[in-house]
Amino acid sequence: MTTTISSIEAILVDLPTIRAHQLAMATMQQQTLVIVRLRCSDGIEGIGEATTIGGLSYGDESPEGIKLTIDTYLAPALVGQDATNVHAAMARLNKVARGNRFAKSALESAMLDAQGKRLDVPLATLLGGAVRETLPVLWTLASGDTARDIEEAERFLEERRHNTFKLKIGRRSVREDVAHVSAIKRALGDRARVTVDVNQAWNEADAATGIAMLEAAGIDLIEQPTPREQRTALARLAARFVVPIMADEAVTGPEDAMELARLGAADVFALKIAKSGGIFGMLRTAAVGDAAGIALYGGTMLEGSVGTIAAAHGFCTLPQLAWGTELFGPLLVKDDIVVDRPVFKDFSLHLPQGPGLGLAIDEDKLAHYRRKSH
Repeated sequence: MTTTISSIEAILVDLPTIRAHQLAMATMQQQTLVIVRLRCSDGIEGIGEATTIGGLSYGDESPEGIKLTIDTYLAPALVGQDATNVHAAMARLNKVARGNRFAKSALESAMLDAQGKRLDVPLATLLGGAVRETLPVLWTLASGDTARDIEEAERFLEERRHNTFKLKIGRRSVREDVAHVSAIKRALGDRARVTVDVNQAWNEADAATGIAMLEAAGIDLIEQPTPREQRTALARLAARFVVPIMADEAVTGPEDAMELARLGAADVFALKIAKSGGIFGMLRTAAVGDAAGIALYGGTMLEGSVGTIAAAHGFCTLPQLAWGTELFGPLLVKDDIVVDRPVFKDFSLHLPQGPGLGLAIDEDKLAHYRRKSH
């Protein structure tokens, strides 16, 4: 008898962050997760997560929109379908809805989690097996205050929690941003890698000025300096400078990866399961980058533990992951909705060992933090 999907619930969860988190397009005071609970006819439940940044300021899916999309369109298309056939389910969703990658990613993770529990194997095993049990994780210094950022970096170096630090820039003038970043790099020296994320905030002329100064200051990586649509601008910058240029918002799926590789528009691709529509979409994107000789980096949408660990299972199976990951989302929130929070030590995230994602929902915490309907 076929095991089918019996119900799907999408839950909005608001978690407080440990501090205000400044990006070029928004300042976060809390993080909203969409937690998916997918129940199957054999009694097994899978969990997934869709999370974005700053409501609609990052992209065209918001937490409220993701929940509405799942409740109204995607869940009805999946209920009654074979719970063990992830590819068939995702093909069905792609017929029902265009785009909506974040929502689809959460559902795919939930199906994979359930299937891992069913077979009593970790999610990475379903993908062919992990080639690494731990993932290097950077930390974003996003207070905007130079002295405070240096103090935070020093503390995490001492605690062996992080030895790569990313700075979100693009809100201030180019020179102010460069001065801030350069001071931090000078303070940390060779003890840590320092990268910047411009979040598409610069035009090409400003980017050329800024990158030249950042390169001179010894910055290790420049992420998405120009708007995602301006691929040829990115290509010109990538050709002009030695410091690696990373595409993030410009690369969603394998089609983008193919075009960016053809243009020589990036040295590094930021992979995210949410923007690729799931783990399998991320793996296809990674394969294009790998084949083109483009280095890979495991990105984040600042997910909580569920989304972070789903991504980690995928990233652990990649043959190449030269730039490590930024899967620090669970460290940015004060509390979580899982029983055992992910383990971060020795500059790395450690993959849970249990079946599926290796996580369990804390029902009391979920009840406490779920958004109450008005």
